[in-house]
Amino acid sequence: MNSIQYLSQFNLLHSLSREDLIEMDQMTSITTIQKNTFIQTPDTFSKGLYFVKRGKVRLYKLNADGKQFTLDILSEGNVFGEMDMISLGTRDMYIETIEECDICLMDTDRFEHFLIQHPRFMMNMIQVLSDRISGMSSLAQHLALGNLQDKIMYVLLKLCDQFALQSHDEYYKIDFPLSHQEIANLVGATREAVTTALQELVKEKAIKTGFKTIYIHREKLLSATRNEWDL
Repeated sequence: MNSIQYLSQFNLLHSLSREDLIEMDQMTSITTIQKNTFIQTPDTFSKGLYFVKRGKVRLYKLNADGKQFTLDILSEGNVFGEMDMISLGTRDMYIETIEECDICLMDTDRFEHFLIQHPRFMMNMIQVLSDRISGMSSLAQHLALGNLQDKIMYVLLKLCDQFALQSHDEYYKIDFPLSHQEIANLVGATREAVTTALQELVKEKAIKTGFKTIYIHREKLLSATRNEWDL
């Protein structure tokens, strides 16, 4: 598949004509990056806007003790990066692939000119930025105010919305490997505390677990959180 066809599958580019896609292709490079590879660290940051064509990437920070805190997981069609006109707040983050990815990098100067010449596309970008800010604000609120089980339920529902596949028995499988440590990174807790909280959710039949696999009973989780959060 050539790069123009790659670009035409991005959610943000559905509003573009084939002529626009050809122009976009001239300012885009596509790279396949292996699993567990850093796209960026705070020390290697450089300006640029990236599209995830295939795969998933994790955005996280480290505290003073070296503990990881996952801020977001992005999949196909999502964007990250920093430009003079657009900032997605990723300058000081570690950005790492969690599976093999195809990543598109836009030429910064040419892309800024392209935005000015394509207002509909710019409006789509603004919508993405707005959704991203809203999601990060909601995540921060829930993680700051909830107890550990509330935090885990909120994060699992968020992952369910992003990545779930429905199974035959009312449970939704989160469609990538998810260990207890990775959930701990998402909620800012220890693995041991997360394991205990997950065991309680299993007893309540709100989730089912396997090796790096979690199935979510969305209605039970929503029912358990409805009195605490507006989800």
